[in-house]
Amino acid sequence: MNTIDPRGEPARLIRKVHGRAASDGAGVKLTRVIGGPELPELDPFLLLDEFGTDRAEDYLAGFPSHPHRGFETVTYMLDGRMRHKDNHGNEGLLTPGSVQWMTAGRGLVHSEMPEQESGRMRGFQLWVNLPAREKMTDPRYQEFAPDLIPVVRPAPGVEVKVIAGRVGDTLGPIVQPATDPLYLDIALEPGKAWEYPLPEGHNVFAYVFEGALGVGEGDDARALETHEMGVLGGGGRLALRAGEAGARLILVAGRPLREPVARHGPFVMNTRQELMQAFVDFQEGRF
Repeated sequence: MNTIDPRGEPARLIRKVHGRAASDGAGVKLTRVIGGPELPELDPFLLLDEFGTDRAEDYLAGFPSHPHRGFETVTYMLDGRMRHKDNHGNEGLLTPGSVQWMTAGRGLVHSEMPEQESGRMRGFQLWVNLPAREKMTDPRYQEFAPDLIPVVRPAPGVEVKVIAGRVGDTLGPIVQPATDPLYLDIALEPGKAWEYPLPEGHNVFAYVFEGALGVGEGDDARALETHEMGVLGGGGRLALRAGEAGARLILVAGRPLREPVARHGPFVMNTRQELMQAFVDFQEGRF
């Protein structure tokens, strides 16, 4: 059970990151928060993209077939529908509020294509590194519809969707012992506050995608605005207070791997030799 030590130091915003416009797949427009020049990675996180638009031309081309090896992709849909398929015969449909945690492992080729021609498409994709011992594991999926993601209301005016990790006695459905992740979607009504005990030894970030909030206590509180990410540190409890328009954010944490990273495009290994082998294996059809 999560418990707050009232004497514990509150976590602070030690760095702010502004997302940059980017495109991926067949030209899908998105905002890159982790994985760009401002913040190349935050061990074990390799990339965070936010996508959100009402313009079909910004997303309709989707993400045609492409390979992955050596890490995990986490897709969290807020709005819209995305059909995914891979070369192992797996197929599914991500609907609003659903999450897919895909472990690419030794390799697969998959596609993610919008299953709509109009309306809003919005969500996040997060890349999580795998430790060396698990990079060549068999690919697998943890995929959950919105009704399988628990929602808790731990304080007045606060609602939390628990995708991974724990809030009180409530556990999220995603399990990954290697990085012991936390992934929460937090909504705060205007002016409401909430405190949460952060996992010890993890790297932690908060990304605000609606409204604004303050992080910290009293004169030490710092603001996070819409489309800003805050890297957190310096304390074991997180104090949040929403602004006048309320706030919605994702809070994500993971145990750092502290291993060398050899990375190029869709492959993330530990050495250059392993990276070169990934390209050879893909080209020779061994995914």
